[in-house]
Amino acid sequence: MSTTRKRVYGYLAEFKSASALYKAAEKVRDAGFRKWDCHSPYPIHGLDGAMGIKRSILPWFVFFGGATGLATGFLLAFITQVKIYPTVVQAKPTNIFTVPAFFPPMFELTILFSGFTVLFGLLALIKLPRLNHPLFSSRQCHRATYDAFFIAIQARDPKCNPDGTRSLLEEIGGSNIELVEEED
Repeated sequence: MSTTRKRVYGYLAEFKSASALYKAAEKVRDAGFRKWDCHSPYPIHGLDGAMGIKRSILPWFVFFGGATGLATGFLLAFITQVKIYPTVVQAKPTNIFTVPAFFPPMFELTILFSGFTVLFGLLALIKLPRLNHPLFSSRQCHRATYDAFFIAIQARDPKCNPDGTRSLLEEIGGSNIELVEEED
């Protein structure tokens, strides 16, 4: 006999339009919730601001990843071509002034390290890979990909309580409010 225990993930509420979702997001933000998200079939201009989302730290990661690639390219070329095995081409000196010859590997490693930083930094920031999200078990969330607008408030948010959260979602115009559960 297998019994699956279910844990509450949170509440999911549907909204009639993009503007209704935008206004509801502002009200959820103003209510002090921190662990929640909006789902819509297309990007909504300004929704990040309405949700109170700050700019991502990912550009800083990419900058430092690119700088690391640049330094690696320079050191790799300089150490191998000047220090370990000085390569004299057409009587050009083997010193720091041969840097223009190092530009191709420096450029390529800058791009390579930046690309890898974007990939792995983004995966870490959005906590992927996650093979199954609790919202996938919702009866209605699949509609967010083609014709519906949703707000999902997680139960682990400190401000979330069963009665207060449900009544807030009703007050701000949410319909088809569903309690979403996840399996342990």
